[in-house]
Amino acid sequence: MSGRFRIGAALAGVVALTATGLAAANWATADTRVKTAKPANLTVDPLVAETLEAELGSDSGVVGSYYDDAGELVVAVSNLSTAELVRQIGAIPRLVKYTARQLNAVQDELNHVATTSSAGKVRSWYVDPITGTVVVSVPKNAHDSITDRFLSRAEANGDQVTVRRVAGTIRTTADDFSLRGGVQVDKNTGYVCSLGFNAQTRQGARIFLTAGHCTSGKPSFSRNGYILGNTYTSIFPGSDFGSVGVIEGWDQQGYVEGWGNGNVAVKGIADATIGSTLCKSGKSTGWTCGRIVARNVTVNYGNNRVVRGLFQHTACVEAGDSGGANMTGNYAQGITSGAALIDGQCLEKYGQTNESYSQPIGVVLQSTKSRLILAN
Repeated sequence: MSGRFRIGAALAGVVALTATGLAAANWATADTRVKTAKPANLTVDPLVAETLEAELGSDSGVVGSYYDDAGELVVAVSNLSTAELVRQIGAIPRLVKYTARQLNAVQDELNHVATTSSAGKVRSWYVDPITGTVVVSVPKNAHDSITDRFLSRAEANGDQVTVRRVAGTIRTTADDFSLRGGVQVDKNTGYVCSLGFNAQTRQGARIFLTAGHCTSGKPSFSRNGYILGNTYTSIFPGSDFGSVGVIEGWDQQGYVEGWGNGNVAVKGIADATIGSTLCKSGKSTGWTCGRIVARNVTVNYGNNRVVRGLFQHTACVEAGDSGGANMTGNYAQGITSGAALIDGQCLEKYGQTNESYSQPIGVVLQSTKSRLILAN
């Protein structure tokens, strides 16, 4: 194979979005987006197919690529010569009937119809390398004239189009009023923290639980520009937890944000046991995992801010993750308090074991006289 097709390893740049939170000396709270894990047996760089297509041009025969159930990279191609190139780079070729140019033309046509006329209730359309067609998704019960007109235009392309009848209603999430553990919450002081868990007091008040240093000074909170509510309780230092009222209109869910790993259902609480696997969800580092290494730890955050009764774990935590949810499987373990950081980053990024700290959930529920909202 010529040097033209020798594809090197891709370098991914990571941008850390740091939110000001508790910080003293080399201690801080944190949050960062987590990278999506590749299949364990992946042997081919995921950018290979994209780079191959760019090298060969739009008529290369590469329609797209995907991972199969075994984690192997499959490249959909429309001719045998390109299939051979795919084999040479170590991926699996799959022959499809139509070229990328043909399928993109169909998608462009549908884009034009949608923007100049209307797509009715049709949900989406895209070039799918798995089927080698343009997949058009439409709700099962959508049979109005505008939707049918759009589908007729799509189906006029014959077997270049696959129509799928689907369930549910699509909507934008900019004004998403669902609340899950681990998502960003904004203080009226300009700082950012993460939501721990949704809960309800014995009197029936709707609250969410977060870190006490996030609720210190009893600020009000918002999300996506919309008011959430005011601080109810706040304890820091000594302990590190607080509760915030949630006004009507917000959908409190018994789930934790998985940041690309699927939302995690909260089914109960667990007591921190050394050696247990623990995953945390937070605004900055997303979903990261490690193990519990100590319990009943006293932590000195500096300036006479000493917190007792925390547990220590090895999941990555950075600034902005404060208050986020800690889980073992489907069971709540605690709320993110802080971590040892180097230049604002968790220790694993410098080849060391992470040193992160969390407030046990049992103490929080007992003190706030509340119970978690669990998944249905």
